[in-house]
Amino acid sequence: MNTPKNALNRREFLRQSFAFSALAAGLGTHTAFALAPDNSAKHILMVGDWGWEGDYSDQASVAAAMVKYAQTHSLQTEALFMLGDSWYGPLPGGADDPRWKTQFEDMYPKSAFDCPAYSVMGNHDYQKMPLSKVDAELAYARKGNTRWTQPSLWYTFDLPHAGNPLIKVIALDSNMPMGHFLHGAVFTLTHEQQAEQLAWFTAELEKPGKAPFLVVIGHHPIFSNGPHGDHKVLIQDWEPLLRKHRAHLYLAGHDHDLQHLEFEGHPTSFVSSGAGGADLYDLKIAEAKRGPYAHKIHGFTHLEATPDKLTLRHIDADGRIVHSFSKSRDGVVTLLG
Repeated sequence: MNTPKNALNRREFLRQSFAFSALAAGLGTHTAFALAPDNSAKHILMVGDWGWEGDYSDQASVAAAMVKYAQTHSLQTEALFMLGDSWYGPLPGGADDPRWKTQFEDMYPKSAFDCPAYSVMGNHDYQKMPLSKVDAELAYARKGNTRWTQPSLWYTFDLPHAGNPLIKVIALDSNMPMGHFLHGAVFTLTHEQQAEQLAWFTAELEKPGKAPFLVVIGHHPIFSNGPHGDHKVLIQDWEPLLRKHRAHLYLAGHDHDLQHLEFEGHPTSFVSSGAGGADLYDLKIAEAKRGPYAHKIHGFTHLEATPDKLTLRHIDADGRIVHSFSKSRDGVVTLLG
């Protein structure tokens, strides 16, 4: 474990911005023109913070943009990543609640996305109102007649499933026990679960794999320019593991915006896609200070994979690509627009 002094030194090092450190130093980072999706690649769409309570018109707009984007580019999606805060407000019917049809099955239809929808838990999913939405989401996955895929609070899988995998994905529960309570409902894992997951995560990273790319997903960002800021527990527990095992991407939601953060010397790109339908948040750190991208905007994210590179695109609710970059197997980032 790092001493407080060492932890502080590393944290200050990581706060160096991509725009003013990596680019200025010429650390193998390039800028190129944005490219249309490659139909020969494998495609994943992701969205976080989407299951808004009451008026879910913003969710519907983002979901419609996802459908249109997939149809326009003839994408055959390998997966959807549902990055947490799937259900704001009550889910009184549990796994049988009608919101599953209106705000998941119909909103992200099988006709457009005939693939698994891999989910992780967000803090709002932990609310008991009065029933446990965590239990409901795990139960819905066990129904067997849905694309909703959440076998446990943390799990791993390869994409694509058939043939040689391109991405090893580790899905984690980022709800750390930090004293969050609401109306008597704990917003977190227990301390015992936190320790169990960390041991599992560490062991999973040590296993040999065939996939050339490593992607980790969780609801809470490790680093964020949004109002929640950087996450001290995830910096302590997860960031050293991402660095050690040279994870290519860490994907999250939680702050209601779209972000892409890079740090000098760090092998991992930090991406937030928490703009799926909830109310938007003001950024507390501008992208000019820490970036290369952070915007208060509704939208979703497209991850494209080939054997040689990952390409990630942030797309707004009008279907426009607002930011994109690619990352090679050896970690070279190319900004695409």
